[in-house]
Amino acid sequence: MTPETMPAVGFRRSLPIEDADALEDIVLPTPQPGPNDLLVQVAAVSVNPADAKIRIRSAPDAPLTAPKVLGYDAVGQIVGMGAQITGFSVGQRVWYAGDATRPGSYAAYQCVDHRIAAPAPESMGPSDAAALPLTGLTAWELLFDRLGVPMGAEAGTLLIIGGAGGVGSVTTQLARLLTGLTITATASRPESANWCRSMGAHFTADHRDLVQSYRSNGHEHADYIVQYADTAAHWDAMCELVAPQGRIGTIVETEKSVDISALQGKSAALMWELMFTRPMFATADMARQGQILRRLAGMADSGQLRSTGNERLHGLTAETFKTAHSMIETGSMIGKLVVKY
Repeated sequence: MTPETMPAVGFRRSLPIEDADALEDIVLPTPQPGPNDLLVQVAAVSVNPADAKIRIRSAPDAPLTAPKVLGYDAVGQIVGMGAQITGFSVGQRVWYAGDATRPGSYAAYQCVDHRIAAPAPESMGPSDAAALPLTGLTAWELLFDRLGVPMGAEAGTLLIIGGAGGVGSVTTQLARLLTGLTITATASRPESANWCRSMGAHFTADHRDLVQSYRSNGHEHADYIVQYADTAAHWDAMCELVAPQGRIGTIVETEKSVDISALQGKSAALMWELMFTRPMFATADMARQGQILRRLAGMADSGQLRSTGNERLHGLTAETFKTAHSMIETGSMIGKLVVKY
C-alpha cells in the first residue's frame, strides 16, 4: 500500500536560489496512475539546467496557485500501474526523463507514461542511472533523429559545443560508439578537457576562440555541429565552421536575434531539439523514447555507456535542492549532479 500523502520539494514564486522560499518542503497527495501511467517510488534524480530555468521563469510576477514540482530525470521502482499496461511489472526498476507538463521527480512518488519509460540498467545503482535519461534522450534525438547522422557513419566531423556538460558528455560517447565521426568537444579548462577526452573526444577546442582553436586541430569545417551552451554567442563561429551542406543542432533557446541567412550560401541546416516535444504533444512516435532508453540501458549493461554522474547529494529536502540549483547555476558543471533520496 502506498501512503495517501508524500513529501516533495516545490516552489510558488520565481526567486533567486539564495532566497529562503526559492524551494520549499511540501506535502502532497500521492498521485494515482492513469490508464497509461506507471506509479514510481523515486530513488534518485538528476538536476538539470532545465530545472533552474523553469524555476526562474514560471512565476516572475505572481505566485502560482499551487506549488510546482520540478525534476525531469529519475530512476525508481514501480509500485502501481494502469490496468491496460503490458511489458512492465510491479517491483520492476525503471528510468525515464518524464514530461515537463506533469509534476516532476522532486517527490517520493511520481506518475509517468509507460511509453517514455524503460527498465533501468541492471549494472547501475540509482545515482549512476539517474544521470543518464534526459541527457541520453537529448543526445540520441539530436544526433540521429534531428541531424540525421547515419548510424555507423564511417567518415565526417562532429563539433560539440559544451562538451563537458551532461548532454555533451553523452553525445561524445554515443558518437564515438555508434559512428566513425571525428569528434571535437569544447573545453576551456584542463579538467574539462580531460573529461571530454575520457568520454571519447578525439580533440578538444577552446570555445573562447572557437574558430581558431577548432582549426588548429587540422579541420577546416565540421559536417555536424551540436550546441549545448549559448546559441547566440556561438552563432557566428558555427556559421563559419559548418561545412557546406552541413547541419547545426541546438537545444538552447535565445532571446537575441541571429542571422539565419548566414547559412544560406552553404545550404546548411539548423535543427532544434527539445526532449520534451514527444511527451508534451503526445506525438505518434512518443514510444520511441522508451525504445531509446531500452537501447541506452543495454549499452550501459554491456559496459559501453558510462554514467556521467560527477556530483552527488543526498536527501529529498528543499535544502538539498537549493544546493543543487546553486551548483547548476554556476554554468561550470562537469558531467551531471545527482540527488539520491
